[in-house]
Amino acid sequence: TAPDARPTHILDLSLRWGLSRVLASHRPESEKMASQVIKCKAAVAWEARKPLSIEEIEVAPPKAHEVRIKIIATAVCHTDAYTLSGADPEGSFPVILGHEGAGIVESVGEGVTKLKAGDTVIPLYIPQCGECKFCLNPKTNLCQKIRVTQGKGLMPDGTSRFTCKGKTILHYMGTSTFSEYTVVADISVAKIDPLAPLDKVCLLGCGISTGYGAVVNTAKVEPGSTCAVFGLGGVGLAVIMGCKVAGASRIIGVDINKDKFTRAKEFGASECINPQDFSKPIQEVLVEMTDGGVDYSFECIGNVKVMRAALEACHKGWGVSVVVGVAASGEEVATRPFQLVTGRTWKGTAFGGWKSVESIPKLVSEYMSKKIKIEEFVTHNLPFDQINEAFELMHAGKSIRTVLKL
Repeated sequence: TAPDARPTHILDLSLRWGLSRVLASHRPESEKMASQVIKCKAAVAWEARKPLSIEEIEVAPPKAHEVRIKIIATAVCHTDAYTLSGADPEGSFPVILGHEGAGIVESVGEGVTKLKAGDTVIPLYIPQCGECKFCLNPKTNLCQKIRVTQGKGLMPDGTSRFTCKGKTILHYMGTSTFSEYTVVADISVAKIDPLAPLDKVCLLGCGISTGYGAVVNTAKVEPGSTCAVFGLGGVGLAVIMGCKVAGASRIIGVDINKDKFTRAKEFGASECINPQDFSKPIQEVLVEMTDGGVDYSFECIGNVKVMRAALEACHKGWGVSVVVGVAASGEEVATRPFQLVTGRTWKGTAFGGWKSVESIPKLVSEYMSKKIKIEEFVTHNLPFDQINEAFELMHAGKSIRTVLKL
């Protein structure tokens, strides 16, 4: 077969394998590579509520316990848009956004022992140091090792590795994947199967892992369960997928956009309902539909009123509702305490409860063995310089995930 006749994914794999081998072949010179500033293209958010600007930036070498990564593919998520909107209390500018990405290690800093040039990786916005009390507690995945500096848009030493036009550019969520090269802490990197297609598995950096984990880790849905999923965007579809994998017998999708129903059913929803079609509160509708309420419900929007509805749609005595969506800063949830006294449980989840560094390689394996879906979430593929169009598609509700190839 002529090279130009090969399937796109084979070409991509060949190119990536070649890049990986080139980087790996330079391992004896890793110290030299790690000392060089790289000039590359990045999408810079100079200020809130303005389109991203494609710029040439400088990416400084990785310092101790840091890794510099060549990003191959990245996706656009609602969290990026939330920060760009100016509503994020931790949002600071100028910044390089992006947290759903995948790539290849270009060089490593001093003291990095578990990663090397040429490794195929996914950067993580929740690290796993393995040493803090959060990492040592099996009940949580919320490693706090670098939380303070990450929240300020800085590397663990309190500085940035990005500059543009003489100005310091901040990091974002410890990942900053909207750049051809990024620098992340070594505890925020998962080494994955080098054969995995990066334009697919990059989605495991946030949305799919979050929704799927909310089901299998946080709720622990059991076979035969009845579930309700509020919000049928990318995270909601991942929840539906998780419920299906867990063996739920009935999965009810809830959304005010009927255009999302067909895809939700393709992912495993038994039926879908629109709250606007009923004169009574949606929780009452669900209680009637399910003979007393669902066993598990998931709020995947970030709307505090919907969070209440999701809880109150749960069955008395044992129903569990999981808050997956992130509400705007300052919002508060409310319900009658009697809802909890009578046996319902309200839970929350971040990144699906996965202990990131050890779990992401396993999720990649589940995808490679076809246990979970990924490519079905990708509705659009665009070149990196069309990143603003990816945001427009998301805001218009026309995309689930748009993947950008760098």
